[in-house]
Amino acid sequence: MFAFFIFSFRRPQSLHGPSPVTTFGPKACMLQNPHTVMHIQDPASQRLTWNKPPKSVLVIKKIQDASLLQPFKELCMFLTEVKDMIVYVEKKVLEDPAISDDENFRAITKKFCTFRDDLDDISNRVDFIICLGGDGTLLYASSLFQESVPPVMAFHLGSLGFLTPFKFDTYQSQVTQIIEGNAAIVLRSRLKVRVLKENWEKKARVDEKGIILTNGDNESSRKAVQYQVLNEVVVDRGPSSYLSNVDLFLDGHLITTVQGDGVIVSTPTGSTAYAVAAGASMIHPNVPAIMITPICPHSLSFRPIVVPAGVELKIMLSCDARNTAWVSFDGRKRQEICHGDSITITTSCFPVPSICFRDPVNDWFESLAQCLHWNVRKKQNYLSEEAETGDNLMLK
Repeated sequence: MFAFFIFSFRRPQSLHGPSPVTTFGPKACMLQNPHTVMHIQDPASQRLTWNKPPKSVLVIKKIQDASLLQPFKELCMFLTEVKDMIVYVEKKVLEDPAISDDENFRAITKKFCTFRDDLDDISNRVDFIICLGGDGTLLYASSLFQESVPPVMAFHLGSLGFLTPFKFDTYQSQVTQIIEGNAAIVLRSRLKVRVLKENWEKKARVDEKGIILTNGDNESSRKAVQYQVLNEVVVDRGPSSYLSNVDLFLDGHLITTVQGDGVIVSTPTGSTAYAVAAGASMIHPNVPAIMITPICPHSLSFRPIVVPAGVELKIMLSCDARNTAWVSFDGRKRQEICHGDSITITTSCFPVPSICFRDPVNDWFESLAQCLHWNVRKKQNYLSEEAETGDNLMLK
């Protein structure tokens, strides 16, 4: 007799998601800790180190913000004159008249290396990044690097500042610490998003004499575009007055159809952005997970859910949807999603190494308290012994 065993197909990826790279840019890496448990480091023990001393830095400044001009000039002068660093600056930043017309600063700008977004690849030239502005500057820095991201030091010079823990008052000592490799980091996971679009084209039928007979049949060609997303992917109904109607697949299985204003797929970092405003929970950046949050669902029971970081999500327009949907990535690259198009989302193996002011745990709770006023409440008054005795007599 022969015994036959049927093995069900298993996904090649782990539920825990891909192991993130531990080298960031040309020279930075994470200091290895021999006391790891299950290959997961204690967040407080994640430290930055350098293979070689850093020599180049990318300075990202919020465009057309007059309040940032002086901090930008001070920082760049310190980096070039004192630290002898090669400074990379986006070309459109230097096109600001307040910078280009400054005679005293012109000698410094001549030493800059400039680049243009979407045209120049600087991924292997920059050792670390300094952001001046709000959370949007960090999101923009992430978008510039589709693979390994250099360590990011973010100064709080914007409005909210949830992702920007450093204050500019003591920038010289803080930047010096980073150059010396004395800093904690948090690896902020990103989403790898692949958008596959069906391009329908009408092919005319032509006879032997070259005369067009009919408009012909529709023929499709597929176009794929890939993005690295730090906060969230948002699929919404766009300008239509109808509900969005999109199917949500997990590892190839249809798990639900979202009927409402849309759906948010976010990283733990993005859980404190649009997702929390839509009623989701807040997840620490070190937790390997993906959050799915409906936007105004037309259902009383559709609650936000958290799934393992290793799953593959797929979003498609339902076959009976009355209108198209729209998708954006960290609030950018907004585009229309039609029937036949698909959005595939997985956890990227290229996180953003964000430099901490203290450590990942303390910085996160500090941001919750200072930026979102988490659990802020007037304290209950102390109950004295006399009042407690009076309450007991009233009960008798």
